[in-house]
Amino acid sequence: MATRTYTMRARAEQAEQTRLRILDSVVALAAERPLAACTLPAIAERAGVAVQTVLRAFGSRDGVFAAAIERTGDDVIAERLADPDDIPASLRALVEHYDHRGDLMLLLLGQERWEPVAATAVARGKKAHRDWVSAVFARALAPLDSGAAEHATDLLVAATDVFTWKLWRRDLGRSHDETLDRMRELVASLIDRIEQKSPPTPRA
Repeated sequence: MATRTYTMRARAEQAEQTRLRILDSVVALAAERPLAACTLPAIAERAGVAVQTVLRAFGSRDGVFAAAIERTGDDVIAERLADPDDIPASLRALVEHYDHRGDLMLLLLGQERWEPVAATAVARGKKAHRDWVSAVFARALAPLDSGAAEHATDLLVAATDVFTWKLWRRDLGRSHDETLDRMRELVASLIDRIEQKSPPTPRA
């Protein structure tokens, strides 16, 4: 009985490792080529498995993409520190995240108008970024009324967006540290402006 249990556990672990390898292959391919070219044979070849193995694990091409979006979304949230007590560290984590995944994100953004899988992934990413901004800058946003808070959030979203990273990192060839310094400076100027417009704190 113990031997059978061990064998079943080993098979389950092996199946899970295969499943994760397939998902990693989907993400790697999506960072290299349009999603239309991320076919089941290409995914299987990258993962070192048969197409039938992919289908057995996920049911269909749509299924494997849905699982990849879910897993990557969870990874993205884990990578992007959102600490209102340490804004510099949160910005550093964001730039490191963009250095790791920014090119994939840009490739997906370029396909969102006609590729449903890209549209789903991008919509999730946009919401995650706005949620990150709201969490990191919660103290600066808290005193504002709803309209002013939304306006300030829009500005902070743009200041920390992947396209802002692209401008410095890719288009202008700035280093990681230079990109981080510029983003910190831009954010600091916005926070100063937001705080100047915040209503005064009532005296006790």
